[in-house]
Amino acid sequence: MHFFVQPGGNLSGSIRVPGDKSMSHRVIMLGSIAEGKTEVSGFLEGEDALATLSAFREMGVIISDPQSGRLTIEGVGLGGLQPPNGIMDVGNSGTSIRLMAGLLAGQSFSSTLTGDESLLRRPMGRVITPLTQMGALISSREGYPPLEITGGRKLQGVHYELPVASAQVKSSVLLAGLYAEGFTSVAEPAATRDHTERMLRGFGYPVHVASGCIGVDGGGTLRGTTVDIPADISSAAFFMVGASIAEGSDLVLEHVGINPTRDGVIRILRAMGADITMSNERDVGGEPVADLRIRSAPLRGIEIPVEEVPLAIDELPAILIAAACAEGVTVLRGAEELRVKESDRIASMAEGLTRLGIRNSVYPDGIAVTGGDMRGGVIETHHDHRIAMSFAIAALRASDRIKVADCAHVATSFPGFAALANRVGLRLEVAET
Repeated sequence: MHFFVQPGGNLSGSIRVPGDKSMSHRVIMLGSIAEGKTEVSGFLEGEDALATLSAFREMGVIISDPQSGRLTIEGVGLGGLQPPNGIMDVGNSGTSIRLMAGLLAGQSFSSTLTGDESLLRRPMGRVITPLTQMGALISSREGYPPLEITGGRKLQGVHYELPVASAQVKSSVLLAGLYAEGFTSVAEPAATRDHTERMLRGFGYPVHVASGCIGVDGGGTLRGTTVDIPADISSAAFFMVGASIAEGSDLVLEHVGINPTRDGVIRILRAMGADITMSNERDVGGEPVADLRIRSAPLRGIEIPVEEVPLAIDELPAILIAAACAEGVTVLRGAEELRVKESDRIASMAEGLTRLGIRNSVYPDGIAVTGGDMRGGVIETHHDHRIAMSFAIAALRASDRIKVADCAHVATSFPGFAALANRVGLRLEVAET
């Protein structure tokens, strides 16, 4: 499946993008090991989140079929998961495999996690190392999936200092800590998204936070609750960039999650000159949300603050499209995490920008992009949904049509992207040839 996007146009109207992917994964995991029923609204019915849902069904959890983002989870408690009948395939979802590795390390039964071709190339050593320190036994293909997790291991609480800021590694260790004896803590070199901590508290589980260190005591109890998942700021980012770069745009994005560990994209775009205003700010189930209005504005190149990088890690491909449309040079450093996403996103973005005539220089931990005139061209996504959507949005400023090849993976995080994008003004056609 390919996107063919005609050049020009602008974005206008009012839309709500799908629910937050990070929170959708976590609500399935925590709701499944809680005591009692959890009612969920705003669940992202994308392939990644549905892979997590399917895995927990395989372990005996009764979860209703999602209907317009609503579902019910019948929790089985910390010790109530059952051995799956076979290998659990989580598709393209790095969040699923890394977080579930921590949760499964504390089970009485053995399990195996695998995924698609892209996931099998993603390194898992960063979660295997701390989990092994806790007493887990995990076999892998030289640090790559599949992961074979031996059950019946007695886990011990540890203090682990993350070598690189990563919400997935932090969350994996904390989930293992629920099953460990004693106290488990994680120290972050920089703040990362805190959905796991917030959601644990929402399920009634105490979380200790002090001076960049997050910890849990093992052996507690989670209680079923009600969770309303905000619209995903990572999905909103494509439209924030699109409305910023396309002259005449005036777009409202409703009910967007603006968690302070996730809103780096707003600060970065504003620093580049973007016109983004918030209204109707409120708190929904412990998560801050707001409506965002974005109007087109001239952008300028900046040095992206290193401290903002972990707070905008998934939005950086879209931000690099903004950089391509800005006056001057935008420099991104401290983003080595992008090398181990669904694709090497630094290399993928550099390749695509070059094909569209945008000059750039690649570093081991980032990229410098010189704004300029974009031409049309053919973009290879390398099976990466965020690369696909970023270059679809780029057509708003291109001089000719952009073909974005191999876009099937967009459904992992943003089902209905093409229809919603066309509704607000993008000129996008989906075709198989």
